[in-house]
Amino acid sequence: MTTETVNIDTSAPQAKSWRRVTRHPALMEYRRLAFLVAVVNLAVFVLGLQSGRWGGAGAFALGPIADMALINLSLGILIRQQRVVNALFWLATRVPVSWPLWIRWGAGKVFHFGGLHSGGTVAGTVWFGFLLYAMATNRIAGAALPSNLTLGLSAAMVGLMSLMIVTALGPIRAKHHDLFEKVHRFVGWTVLGLFWAQTVSITHDMGGVLTQTPAFWMLCVITLSIASPWLTMKRVKVEIEKPSDHVAIARFDYGDTPFAGSSNAISHTPFGQYHAFANIPTPGEDGYRLAISRAGDWTGDFISNPPDRVWVKGITTSGVARIEELFTRVVYVGTGSGIGPILPHLLKGKVPSHLIWSTRSPRATYGDALVDEIEASTENPLIWDTDTHGKPNLSALALKAVRETGAEAVIVISNQKLTRRVVHDMESLGLPAYGAIWDS
Repeated sequence: MTTETVNIDTSAPQAKSWRRVTRHPALMEYRRLAFLVAVVNLAVFVLGLQSGRWGGAGAFALGPIADMALINLSLGILIRQQRVVNALFWLATRVPVSWPLWIRWGAGKVFHFGGLHSGGTVAGTVWFGFLLYAMATNRIAGAALPSNLTLGLSAAMVGLMSLMIVTALGPIRAKHHDLFEKVHRFVGWTVLGLFWAQTVSITHDMGGVLTQTPAFWMLCVITLSIASPWLTMKRVKVEIEKPSDHVAIARFDYGDTPFAGSSNAISHTPFGQYHAFANIPTPGEDGYRLAISRAGDWTGDFISNPPDRVWVKGITTSGVARIEELFTRVVYVGTGSGIGPILPHLLKGKVPSHLIWSTRSPRATYGDALVDEIEASTENPLIWDTDTHGKPNLSALALKAVRETGAEAVIVISNQKLTRRVVHDMESLGLPAYGAIWDS
């Protein structure tokens, strides 16, 4: 039911002050995981100092230091591999709905795994920096090894990895996202090549056999992990519908019907900018749709100049809303094109849900067909027309819906500011709430 007139108390929900602090976005699970990685590495470093693991008698032991660098870097890279991501979501959603809510609440935070990515890559870079220092110190002390080539390769790796970390910092990534993507991709590939060269050089320095070193086999796994999405690239046909100048509905049917709660990344060119959008499969139909709204240069050009073919990279990857399976009933809160990730769950109907969708002129913007489909897929949806009623207090609406429907969780698909606000408000009240964390 599209709501044209409403009579709702939109005063801000009140929460206990301690929950406002403990559930603040600054303390989200993503950051807790990154902090945990840092603490574990610091503990290992201190214990190593006490035991002499990192060296003694005027010389550093390069092997153990290199092992720590490799372990952390492997964690940081592999945790973001698409098949690993899907496996993590699969494991998290095996928790039965009969289990206590606090356990399911925690399992639903599985999408914060990016904290292990950032924690592992930063720690790995620090260990590589320590390794470079140890190599240089040993050489200055008169050691013949490592060779100049190994030192040079190690220095280049540390410098490039530091550049990747700097460009991935929140404010820089948000302001210069295209630069962040290019650095992460092309500098990352360069670092991988240097890593191979360094491993070969170190093995040669030590007179060892490459295939007998743990680093060789771990590098094989890392390389396959990084190459895997690019090995699945394909150029496919796309049909574009434009309900308005603000939105494009892209339809695909190339033999792939993804699952609800997933996304695919598309691009105009094989090695250009890839943008991920939530897949909208329709039960009983082949293929899927993407809802793309005008939100920048890339999406604006896509809508204004719709292509007839695009590149699709990687495999279908799980997204935030998939965690609905952990709860008996959920409330979805979406704004604008946030309806895209929500719609497949409404169509599937696996978990009873209530929808709150706030958008401007829904029928004029997204078309009658899409709005009719939404209304037919969920009971009494609240579709708030911001052109008519202004912007609502989504936290108040979500709380009211939870109380009326008995929902166990709130899932928010909106912009960063609104998502964090609603998630914080709900969790401050002791209600499980989830939304994207913009960690990539």
